[in-house]
Amino acid sequence: MKSNRKLGCFLVITSMLCGLPAIARAQVHVFSGLRHDSSTGLARWLGDITLSAQIEGGIMANPARPQPGYNYGDFLADHANQVQLNQAEFTLNKAIDPTVNRYQVGFTLEGMYGSDARYYQVLGISDREWNARYQLIPAQAHMDVHLPWLTRGGLDMQAGILQAPMGVEGLDPTSRPFYTLAYTSEYSVPFQHVGAMFNWHVTPMVDVTFGIDTGNQTSFGHADNNSAPAGYFGFNLNRLAHGRLRIVELSRVGPENSWRAIGHYEADHSQRFWNDISAYYQVNDRLNLTAEFNYLHDEGTRGIGARGQFAGVDAESFVSFLSYRINRDLTFNYRGEIYRDNNNAMVATFQGNTSYMEALAGTGGTVVPGPSASSHGTTYGEMTLGVSYRPQLGHHIGVFMLRPEIRFDRALNGTMPFNGGRNNGMFTFGGDAVIGF
Repeated sequence: MKSNRKLGCFLVITSMLCGLPAIARAQVHVFSGLRHDSSTGLARWLGDITLSAQIEGGIMANPARPQPGYNYGDFLADHANQVQLNQAEFTLNKAIDPTVNRYQVGFTLEGMYGSDARYYQVLGISDREWNARYQLIPAQAHMDVHLPWLTRGGLDMQAGILQAPMGVEGLDPTSRPFYTLAYTSEYSVPFQHVGAMFNWHVTPMVDVTFGIDTGNQTSFGHADNNSAPAGYFGFNLNRLAHGRLRIVELSRVGPENSWRAIGHYEADHSQRFWNDISAYYQVNDRLNLTAEFNYLHDEGTRGIGARGQFAGVDAESFVSFLSYRINRDLTFNYRGEIYRDNNNAMVATFQGNTSYMEALAGTGGTVVPGPSASSHGTTYGEMTLGVSYRPQLGHHIGVFMLRPEIRFDRALNGTMPFNGGRNNGMFTFGGDAVIGF
């Protein structure tokens, strides 16, 4: 494992010194010789299968040199002042076109190796295979189907290992403006699922989303941390305000706590309610604005209360994004967030390579918690500023990106969660690089 870590660090440092960004994505048609063969439908289907690869690495420096060496409240750049190989990823994909309303079948298979995998494991599938900082996961493995049913837009379905659809920021670094994630993206939206998701195109303006799964980052049987399913429902409003505005609302309900932590009855019957609404507005060709509001309530995180009732927790947050394209290659990005952890039960740092997944399973894990519950909750403020440099290099390089950023975190109500409990604020700076082939 130590040799793997050294190799990963070497690759990241080499890419940065060479001026390469932290993730790249290109597409190679695996069966390119069949793309123009119209003799059979299978040949045409195989001809559209693509293979892509990307690598991402980064670092977030913390002048306070926190002990025991973690940037509190940061997942992907949790190790302060250390370069990390975040992702080395390969994706085999046969995409479907939802704008064409006929029967279509596709798939996505994505394998990922790196430090980000510690937070995107699925219980019962990959969580017990690795204990190093760099781990290997099936980030996606699902079948995709388009069904020309019910309406002119039809119905899209994905079934298998899915990346969770809720929230603005996702696992793919090329799809988000910053290296680090907002508190909302880490603590108030799910990450991975085993299940099925449906997107029904009711009208060109309205999509309806629904689905069912085994829970956040859990699979079937004894690997599940409880014995009940969970599911989504929500909608998209497209092409509003003359095509400049899109609104996405998703809600989710189901038990998510482990029976090992709070007992079988409580784990199966205490519901977690996730609610997220996002608005994306394109002001003009250069300026884009995004706003996200999230509310999470868990009935049973703290088990049964003194009067026999579920002892729940709540978290509310608002995140705003601004993206301004300076020129073809350079974009300025801003993110501002207010995150209220009402019970100091959501925000924490998971110390160790397996602690996050052990906490989900209810089997332990070393957790650096937030302020004491006696402080009546903590309100976190976070502002991140950065630029994205993304030139078109050609020469079979599909994605090239450098993203330096500076970030300011602060507890706005006097608690001291940062830098080993020494400060009510934290300043970090750094970024990542991405290259894809």
